[in-house]
Amino acid sequence: MNPETIQTNAGETAQTRDVSVLNRYGIHARPAALLVKTATRFACEILLEKNGVKVNAKSIMGVLTLEGNHGAKMKIHAKGADAAAALAALAELFEKTFFED
Repeated sequence: MNPETIQTNAGETAQTRDVSVLNRYGIHARPAALLVKTATRFACEILLEKNGVKVNAKSIMGVLTLEGNHGAKMKIHAKGADAAAALAALAELFEKTFFED
């Protein structure tokens, strides 16, 4: 799915992308660690959202609390200079089932 771009008050670009958890066992410790490791490569602010609950994608505990079971729908929110690259990298993890299946 293509990202949605929003201009914020501070003039930064914020982007959102819808993703689905496709791997069989959902977001358990290994995929969560992979998400966090990937997110920390970027300077922008990155949030993961499920059912209206948003967590910092750079926090392993935050990611694990989302209960990303198989089939869960989530949104990735990124705000900052490298937001587009961050969205692409994180969405690729979801699309490639965190390299598990």
